[in-house]
Amino acid sequence: MPIPRVTATPAALELIARLQELHGPLMFHQSGGCCDGSQPMCFTNGEFRTGGSDVLLGHIAGTPFYMGRDQFEYWKHTQLILDVTPGRGSSFSLEIPLGVRFLIRSRVFTEEELGDLESSVVGES
Repeated sequence: MPIPRVTATPAALELIARLQELHGPLMFHQSGGCCDGSQPMCFTNGEFRTGGSDVLLGHIAGTPFYMGRDQFEYWKHTQLILDVTPGRGSSFSLEIPLGVRFLIRSRVFTEEELGDLESSVVGES
């Protein structure tokens, strides 16, 4: 089985399901900007316009997860684990009014895993 570049905790999957019920299809984007911009942001699918400076890392619960290309260069050797924590961020992410926010945890891929990574990253140069 290929190793996914992005995955999620059970708590994050529950929150995604709740947000899908409220808002329909979703998408994630992590820009790598400062402050809340470095956290994953959840939008209704298509609300955030991606472009040539973004890469598609994979899907979580059918939801595409994009990252800014510059940020991906720093994180490409790690598996991103989407999680959720209590507290409000100051972003426009859909979960903020629920009193929680998404965050990223990560772990470095082993050498063996690097050879088995999903080849589904779109926009990687």
